[in-house]
Amino acid sequence: MPVTVLRLNLADPSPTPASLGARYRAAVEMAAFADDRGLTTVQTEEHHATDNGWMPAPLAFAGAVLGATRRITVTVSALITPLHDPLRLAEEIAVLDLLSGGRLVTVAGIGYRPEEYAAHGRDWHWRGKLQDEVLETLLAAWKGEPFRYRGRTVRVTPRPYTQPHPLLLVGGSSRAAARRAARLGLPLFPSAYLPELEAYYHARRAEYRTEGWVLQPDARTSLLHVSEDPDRSWAEYGGCLLHEARTYASWQAPGAESAVRSAADDVAALRREGVYRIVTPEECVRLAGEAGSLILHPLCGGMPVDEGWRSVHLFAERVVPHLKGS
Repeated sequence: MPVTVLRLNLADPSPTPASLGARYRAAVEMAAFADDRGLTTVQTEEHHATDNGWMPAPLAFAGAVLGATRRITVTVSALITPLHDPLRLAEEIAVLDLLSGGRLVTVAGIGYRPEEYAAHGRDWHWRGKLQDEVLETLLAAWKGEPFRYRGRTVRVTPRPYTQPHPLLLVGGSSRAAARRAARLGLPLFPSAYLPELEAYYHARRAEYRTEGWVLQPDARTSLLHVSEDPDRSWAEYGGCLLHEARTYASWQAPGAESAVRSAADDVAALRREGVYRIVTPEECVRLAGEAGSLILHPLCGGMPVDEGWRSVHLFAERVVPHLKGS
């Protein structure tokens, strides 16, 4: 069965406390529904200093989802780890790992927006050193033994459920990210389909004599909304998809690599491009034969909750049953 992903970042171009509260509750309910219907993954991410409520607290959200589900994996892709206190982060991930029986997957990203570092009082120019420190601290902390941290001896408890440690991948599209992952013996999660970066990672891993593997996105990644009438849905909700696409593209530096980066300036261009797709259930089943994963994005860019639920139901009831034997 292909990997089936429910992506939830809760961005909304016109958020209010009431509307965001309703969207958060709906997102947790969708995750529980997806868990009951056999989807494999809930994916969320971390961003700050936005005006649309884009998920700023993915571990808190992950805790709510893990508490409401029994089997589904929750992936934070990516957590901007240099913005977090390393010891506190080790504790939070350990607790979530215990709570879930090992269902949390964390992708450690370095970020690409100086505004996020400024908002948290971190120096953008030191992000590489901050990333080294937090990853090294996590790996040491999860051993449950005393270790040296910033000139003092500390010990972090509780020990996680997963041994030797919770699943932690290094995210990014740079050689620096690949070298860091190889040196620490951690898996690599490229931000786009980058076979040359995968080869570089394995070469560095051989030099460091570490173990590891690569979780590579599909060569073509699409974010999906399922509808019985795609033309109608594009006409009514294409602006929601465009809001997210343009917001995300505005954050990317020239030359940045991302599996879901769009160059579209209007809804018609976005539809032609194919990064965001509205498909019928039958088209979605056919897509499963072309890709290793199907990524459903039901609340994309302020999509109304009722429309998001329609997409989730169509996917669970008319797509997933056809995938179980594939």
